[in-house]
Amino acid sequence: MDVSDLKGAPPQLATARLDLVWPRAAHAAAVCESVNSSLGELRFVAWAQPGFDDDAARRFCEADAERVAAGDCLIYFAFERESGRFVGNLDLHHFDFRVPRCQIGYVGDARMARRGLMREAALALVDLAFGLGVERVEAWCDLRNTRSIQFAQGLGMQYEGVLRGIERDAEGALCDQVLLARLKGDAPPG
Repeated sequence: MDVSDLKGAPPQLATARLDLVWPRAAHAAAVCESVNSSLGELRFVAWAQPGFDDDAARRFCEADAERVAAGDCLIYFAFERESGRFVGNLDLHHFDFRVPRCQIGYVGDARMARRGLMREAALALVDLAFGLGVERVEAWCDLRNTRSIQFAQGLGMQYEGVLRGIERDAEGALCDQVLLARLKGDAPPG
């Protein structure tokens, strides 16, 4: 597995209820509305602070598109097929091709919560990672972000431990991250 596998990944995925697509500048309005409507739930997401205006959302989407095109990561924006509403953005990042392994990130629109849509999207990305040859998918969650930790566990990830003082939080303070992971051979979640 190498960068060519990321560049050759499908630009669109479909699940039972969702369409997942690579980011484009045309998604800026949906991303802006989602982030600004969800700020109360996004206090652990540094890039979402202090919210977006139209220009910041456009730059965010364009930067994400450039990162995907360069093969740095895989980013998908999830839309509910029936309504066309933006559900959230998910990504596979920090690839280590020697193992191979990567991390998954997920940020959902709070207005679409509790319907299982983000779980459906995240499971599709985990399946994509394994299909590309990844052997280990990790989630790093701020120790204080219990919702994110529970979400990762719902993806079949196992709690492995705490990485103390490994990153900076949205306010710039050192924070602890919980490491969770799922291996390719692990049983899928029920």
